[in-house]
Amino acid sequence: MEKLEAPESLDALIAALHKELSGSCADVKRVTWLMEHYQADAEDYERFCKWDPHRYTRTLVDRGNGNFNLIVLCWGEDQGSSIHSHADSHCFMKILEGKMKETVFEWPSKGECSKEDLVSLKAREVREYREGGVAYINDSMGIHRVENGSHTKKAISLHLYSPPFDMCKTFDERTGHERECRLTFCNYQGRTAPCCKPEPCQDA
Repeated sequence: MEKLEAPESLDALIAALHKELSGSCADVKRVTWLMEHYQADAEDYERFCKWDPHRYTRTLVDRGNGNFNLIVLCWGEDQGSSIHSHADSHCFMKILEGKMKETVFEWPSKGECSKEDLVSLKAREVREYREGGVAYINDSMGIHRVENGSHTKKAISLHLYSPPFDMCKTFDERTGHERECRLTFCNYQGRTAPCCKPEPCQDA
C-alpha cells in the first residue's frame, strides 16, 4: 500500500482524498491520518469561512468526484447542530479553530412511541476536541450532536463525508422522535449559493 504524505495545504489534502477515496470503500485509518496531518493554515481556508449570527454555516469545498464531500463549518458562540445520523456515511471532523463538543447518543428504540410513553435519548459519551483534533463517527457507532460550547469564541471545523449524502435523520432528545432532514449549503467554494436561506435542517 502506498505510503501517505502529510498534506501541507488544503489543495494537497483534497488531491490526497481524491486519490484515497477513488474506490467504493473508505479506509478509515488512512483518511483519519490525512485529516490529522493536514497542516491547517487560516490563509488556506479562510475564503470558505462565512458567518451567520443566528446559525452555523456550511460551505462546500469540494465534491470529491461523487465519492465524498469536503465542507467547512463555521460556528458562532453557543451554536450547535441538532442530534442527527449520517445516512450510512463515514463522517470525519477536524477542528481548525477553537474547540468543539461532541455528544454521542444511542439510537432510539425501534418500537412505536406514543405521547404517553415518550423515551428520551440516552447520551453515551461526551468528547471535547481542541484545535487540530479529529473525530470520526458512523451510524453503527450511534448518533451525535456537535456544538461550540464557548460563550465568547467562534470555532471552525472541516468535515468529510464519504459517500456524500443530502438527507439524514434528526432526533428530538426528549422524545426520541425522528424526522427526515434535507441538508443544504450556504456557500460553494466561497461563493454564495442559491440555497442560502433559513432552513430547519442544517446538520453537521
